[in-house]
Amino acid sequence: MNNLRIGGLASGMDIDQIVSDLMKAERTKVDKLEQDKQLIKWKQELYQEINLDFANFILDTKKEFGLTLTTSTGTLVNRSVDNLDWVKSATSSNENIATVSANSSAVRGTYNITVDRLAESFSAASSGSISIGDKSNIASQFGLAVSDKIEFTITTNKGEKKFTYTNLDTVSLNDIVKDINSADLGVTAVYDSTIDRFFLQTDNTGSDNWMKITDTSTFSGGGTFITGDASKLQLKYNNGGSSVSLVNGQQYSGVDAQIDFGEAKDIVMSSNQFTINGINFNLKSTGSFTVQVDTDVDAVYDKIKTFVEKYNEIVEKVSIKLSEKRYRDYKPLTKEQKEQLSEKEVELWEKKAKSGLLRSDSILSRTMYNIRSGLYEQVSGVTGSYDQLTEIGITTESYISGSTGGKLVIDETKLKTAIQNDVDGVLELLFKEPSEELRTKSESNMTAAEIQQKRSESGLINRLYDNMIAGMKEIINKSGPGNDSATFRNVKSNMLIDFITQYSGISMLDKDISNIDDKIDDMYDYLDRVEDRYWRQFTAMEKAISQMNQQSMWLMSQFGGGM
Repeated sequence: MNNLRIGGLASGMDIDQIVSDLMKAERTKVDKLEQDKQLIKWKQELYQEINLDFANFILDTKKEFGLTLTTSTGTLVNRSVDNLDWVKSATSSNENIATVSANSSAVRGTYNITVDRLAESFSAASSGSISIGDKSNIASQFGLAVSDKIEFTITTNKGEKKFTYTNLDTVSLNDIVKDINSADLGVTAVYDSTIDRFFLQTDNTGSDNWMKITDTSTFSGGGTFITGDASKLQLKYNNGGSSVSLVNGQQYSGVDAQIDFGEAKDIVMSSNQFTINGINFNLKSTGSFTVQVDTDVDAVYDKIKTFVEKYNEIVEKVSIKLSEKRYRDYKPLTKEQKEQLSEKEVELWEKKAKSGLLRSDSILSRTMYNIRSGLYEQVSGVTGSYDQLTEIGITTESYISGSTGGKLVIDETKLKTAIQNDVDGVLELLFKEPSEELRTKSESNMTAAEIQQKRSESGLINRLYDNMIAGMKEIINKSGPGNDSATFRNVKSNMLIDFITQYSGISMLDKDISNIDDKIDDMYDYLDRVEDRYWRQFTAMEKAISQMNQQSMWLMSQFGGGM
């Protein structure tokens, strides 16, 4: 293709404009392909937007229920329904002795508790000021020779480490504290220079947490560093009310808590925070108190109500997309068309152009049907009072012309009565788990009968999650995960396995876009050839006209010369 084309010199015609006008008609074929591509990309974005809504619904409602918690590293961990802390309320008659809360597994009733002893860590501290000189280094702080050696071994239930220090004018007590604390032995050392005292204790309470110090320091002036009455740190611990020095090589342990739980006497716990029969205790002092456990009807109702509200939001959004009007006359705008419109006009036009792209979509319709039907099928194998949603006062709104339909409606009185009468039955209806074999088996390896059995044995909310996740996988296969892969993996760790293994990470719509891109490339090659042909034809015309003009001028000159 020629980069420099000059036409019209012989004919006087604007060849460049003529070719440009001819090519505009040809380029409408590219515009049509670009519009088709844009429609697919918009559809892909709409799919991904709804899929993210599904994912956030699952994550948010699970978090609201307390079915997941986030670790310090940001990892989501699933929790059992038995550990939910909003189902039952627990009150302590004396919160100076203990505060309490209840998990869903706690049994309603009144319990008499006596705390005989609190759990304690083992701790020792300097009995008096320990420094005799400048605190900048060990030698001057304790009046030691630079050539003396500090050496001791700390052994605990977690491990053992030997600490050795020479050149004592280059070592500070804070250096030793830092070394002890970074050794991960389950003990913590502290030196408070303002009061000039040293502290050492096990990190955790209970008799299982212990420490032993073997002091092998050698000082020219005699004495030890940690253990014994003549130690530089002057460490003492409470031994039956007496302040006693640490003995070299002796093991020291924390103390277990001891309580009576009704007629269950002398229960030993390593911590002051523990759970018995679904009741969570935080002991503060010794003494007796009572615990009252009851169903927190309002809290359970509010949790279910919040879930239903979020579910209805999803139903409404998807229903709108499924029934949205399609404006087929509003095609995606070309670049030239956008340049002729204002930003607001472009926005309004594209809103019409995007409308109805998911109208009656088979994937979304199938997903919502499975979700709705699953909510109204019985839960098999329940031991409580309820096996259907309507029995606890939750029904579906009627379909009315122009409405989204399918939303859940709560009968507050009936639901609260069901919660009061059998809260465990309500929880079982909503959160029952299928058998372990079915729960741990991948659905891709299940038979149709096994999948149906799992569905039948699952509580209604767990069933809803499973049906929604199945739809999400279909949407991912169709449109890809977009930028939300991490979110989908939080919903289910193997969410993208089939997409990667069966589809090689390329969605159906991505393939459609790639095919259109190939057609566009081919079309541009075709347009280049057409434009070259037009120019060759006009160039040939120009040459012919030029030759004709030259011949005419020659003839004229010949006639003029003979006169």
